[in-house]
Amino acid sequence: MTIFKPVAFVLATLLPATAMAEAIEVAKSPTCGCGSAWIEHMATAGHDMTTQDMPDDALHALKATLGIPEATMSCHTAQVQGYVIEGHVPAADVERLLSERPDAVGLSVPGMIMGTPGMGPREGGDAFDVLLMNQDGTSKVFTSYPEG
Repeated sequence: MTIFKPVAFVLATLLPATAMAEAIEVAKSPTCGCGSAWIEHMATAGHDMTTQDMPDDALHALKATLGIPEATMSCHTAQVQGYVIEGHVPAADVERLLSERPDAVGLSVPGMIMGTPGMGPREGGDAFDVLLMNQDGTSKVFTSYPEG
């Protein structure tokens, strides 16, 4: 029986990092198709996704409760390991956030920018910034993406 323990260890070390990705809870409007596309992007990156549809007024209240500044709000809101992920943030940036663990509210891609995950193909997409939302309500650029 102990023969399988080394094999299991070897297999675990060979799994891609995304196989150990974190579960993410998403709140969105029931009519938010781009949010569903972002959820698919994150699931493809290996994250375990759960979704809660809620009316727009309840979603807006949730965003305020979570400390998301108005200027960084987008159409859907996710939570993972005590962080907020607002809008169309790429999976690589979420994974970097969880790895670096800064003292922050979380990440945001404000608005609905073409070429972000869930908003169409990257090729031909617009330039955009992923913002790190700080505890004091300010934000700064976490990652910049050029035009696709």
